[in-house]
Amino acid sequence: MTVAVAATAAATARRWVRGVRWYLRELTGEAEYDRYRERQLRYRPLAPVPTRREYEVLRARHREVHPQGRCC
Repeated sequence: MTVAVAATAAATARRWVRGVRWYLRELTGEAEYDRYRERQLRYRPLAPVPTRREYEVLRARHREVHPQGRCC
């Protein structure tokens, strides 16, 4: 195995791992806080940004107050 082939294989493996990590973060909702934080910093830069725990509490309260009915 040459150095170029090994480098290509390593790059492919890293790309695959990054893709799986991205997919799992989206699937579990972990990336949602990151997007929320970025939005808060962009549109309300002087307001304090809630911690991840505070965000989860806010999100749970919102779901309780605004339930989504589903037929199926």
